[in-house]
Parts: sequence; C-alpha cells; structure tokens
Amino acid sequence: MTNILDSVDSRTRLVGENRLELLMFYLGSTQPFAINVFKVREVIKVPKLNQMPGSHPNIRGVAMIRGKSIPVIDLRQSIGMGSIGMSDECNVIVTEYNRTIQAFLVGQVINIKNMGWDEIMEPPSSSGRNNYLTAITRQDFDGQTRLVEIVDVEKVLAEIVAYEVGVSEDVLDPQLTPYMTGQRVLVVDDSSTARAQVSETLSQFGVECIIKKNGAEALNLLKSWCDEGKNVSDEILLMITDAEMPEMDGYKLTHEVRSDSRMSDLYIALNTSLSGSFNEAMVEKVGCNQFISKFQPDLLVNVVQERLRQVVAS
Repeated sequence: MTNILDSVDSRTRLVGENRLELLMFYLGSTQPFAINVFKVREVIKVPKLNQMPGSHPNIRGVAMIRGKSIPVIDLRQSIGMGSIGMSDECNVIVTEYNRTIQAFLVGQVINIKNMGWDEIMEPPSSSGRNNYLTAITRQDFDGQTRLVEIVDVEKVLAEIVAYEVGVSEDVLDPQLTPYMTGQRVLVVDDSSTARAQVSETLSQFGVECIIKKNGAEALNLLKSWCDEGKNVSDEILLMITDAEMPEMDGYKLTHEVRSDSRMSDLYIALNTSLSGSFNEAMVEKVGCNQFISKFQPDLLVNVVQERLRQVVAS
C-alpha cells in the first residue's frame, strides 16, 4: 500500500499551479471520499491499536508508527456515519495537519487522482454529512461518473481537540490595540472551522472579517472594488487566505492579485495547515507577505499588528 504514495514529494510541484491530487478511499460503503495527498505522510495496513481509556469516542486507539505514538481516528464515525467495521480492506492514512501527526482509519484505498482545483466544487447546502465536507468532485469509477466527497479534516480534528482563540498578553501591542477596532480583514478559506477560528480570534479586538469560501469568490470581490474605482488597501487591512480551496487555491489567488496593478500592493498572509519549508518557498515564489501555520492565534494577531504598524506609520 505504501507504493501508492512513493512519489508524494514530486507531487508538491502541483501546488501553485491550481492543481491538486486527491487520495480516494471508501469508508465501509460504496460512497467514495477523498483528502488532499499533500497532507498525507503514508498509507499502511491497520497496525495494532492500543486503547486509551477516557479518550474521545472518535479515537479508535493509539498506534506505534515509526517509533511515534499516533492517535488513530475513526473517520467514518467522525463524519456521522457510525463506526467503521474492521476488515482486511481497512487501512490507516497517516497525515500531518496543523503541525500535528494523526492517522485516520478508513476502508479500501482506491487511487490517487490528479486534477485542477477548477474541477472541485462546493458541497450542496444541506444538513447531515455535508457539514463535514469542504468540497465535492465527480470522477469515473468503472465507467460510471460518481460523486466524491472531500472531507473537512480540520472540522473533524476541531471536534476532538477544541481550539482556543485566546491571545497571550505579551503578544498584544497596547499602542496598536486602539487602532484594531473597525479594521476589516478578508478571510478566504473553504473550511467553516478555519473561518471561525480566524474570525473569533480577530473579533475580540474589534476587527471585522469579510468571509469568502474560495479564491475565485475573493478575487471577484477584489476586482469589483477595483472596477468601482476603490483602493483595495483602503477597503481591507489585509487578506488572510488558505492554500487549498475549490475553484482557485490560495497560491493562484495571490498570483492573480499580484498580476493586477490595481491591487498588486495588497498585504497577503497565507494561513494553512500545510506545514514545512516547501510552503515557505511557495509563499516567496507567489509573493505572499507572511506565512502562518494553522492554528496559532498569537501568530495570527502578530501578523495583523505587523500590518497595522505599517499603516499607522505611513
């Protein structure tokens, strides 16, 4: 099974080209699901799971994987479908999100599919499982076109380990705090949990967040301001964008902004659960001003203060 991810490193070149690759799998049913390969470290057969008394009910157990104790989360149960039944087809997907390593118990792993973000769509507005999806796409399986549901892993994780939006006192600059009230920030993210994290953190200081669910929506808003003759930097203090989003990713969004002379000086921070030196290199390549690894309220507020410090000084 690990052969399916042997070339993950080479796949990182897709980021920044508005493309991605999805790892597709089943959860004990005929409905295919997926997550982005870029967040996957490896896929293995189910190792021995040690029970943790008092742990969250969605944690199936803890496994020793490459010398590390890693929680294994029942992904089927986490998205409201009931616990997955153990079988020979089950696998564990080891991932890295928000600077932590965790694994997800899934059923049969299908394949990896290369596609453009423009092939990824928002899930329909409805209740139930769709609350745990960031997007959907359509793919051919055995000659039939079927819906693939892309899981909002950040929401799954936030329900297991509650996020905190408190900011350390020593982070706040008392000279800047009065200037934060009334500032507007454009927040672009396909995860409802990630949007809430940023909004709840900044709203404590009177900062208003304008929310968009993907890069295309954000770019349309920015262009509409420009078409109206508005200075984008007068409308918002900065833009905080995720990297991975349907229709247009954060790298492509940044490239489009930088390529338009009417808004090329907009201050942009990339806020993503994709960590590592690769992201830092991509930030420099496409022209972001800052990189924030999710979810760190102190760093988030620091970036806002740094930008505000520039504005106040000018």
